[in-house]
Amino acid sequence: MSNNKIILMLKIAMVFGVCLILLGVYFHLFSQTIEEMGVNGIIISAACVSIGMALSLPTKMFLTFVLMKREIEQDEEKLTKTI
Repeated sequence: MSNNKIILMLKIAMVFGVCLILLGVYFHLFSQTIEEMGVNGIIISAACVSIGMALSLPTKMFLTFVLMKREIEQDEEKLTKTI
C-alpha cells in the first residue's frame, strides 16, 4: 500500500474519531434518551468519546511524523540545489 493511501486511511480514521467524540458530547449534553437511560446512557456517551479519542490521537501523531519527514526531504533538496 502506498504512503498516499495510508495517509488517506489515517485521515478518514481521524475524522471518524472526531465525529465519535462529537457524538459522545451530544449524547451527554443534549440527548433525552441517553439521560433517561441513567448509568447505561453515561457509559454509552463515554464509550463514544473514548473510542473517538483512541481513533484520532495516534493518527495525528503519525501524520505529524510523515509531514516532518517530507519537510526534512524538502530542506535537503533545497540545500543540494544551492550548492
